[in-house]
Amino acid sequence: MQVRGLLLLLALILVAAAAEAGKNKKEKAKKDGSKCEDWRWGPCVPNSKDCGLGYREGTCKDESKKLKCKIPCNWKKKFGADCKYKFESWGGCSAQTGLKTRSGILKKALYNAQCEEIVYVTKPCSSKIKSKSKAKKGKGKD
Repeated sequence: MQVRGLLLLLALILVAAAAEAGKNKKEKAKKDGSKCEDWRWGPCVPNSKDCGLGYREGTCKDESKKLKCKIPCNWKKKFGADCKYKFESWGGCSAQTGLKTRSGILKKALYNAQCEEIVYVTKPCSSKIKSKSKAKKGKGKD
């Protein structure tokens, strides 16, 4: 019986220690956090060149913060990294301009960014002719 009591006591001590550790983490988060709710965030500014790791500055009343951020290097810089769009399929090739066009509808504006509701992008038409049907091969490699 004493072994069971000892194991129960040990289990209670471990649970209490884990609860205390969780409480300390919550208190630390509250110290780092702010009571201000109306934060205004600027754009993500890369540390070097025009993409990669960087930071964005935010202000709220007399407080200011910096957050780490990242601009993907293959991103459409024209729209900004904080504007996320859902794009349609590419349209047909225009014989006059030699360009394809598609539109994107705003899906999400991060950090209250000022984003256009609809954007249009173009790209040159492909000079290669792609075949629609390809021969299906077996599961094994040749």
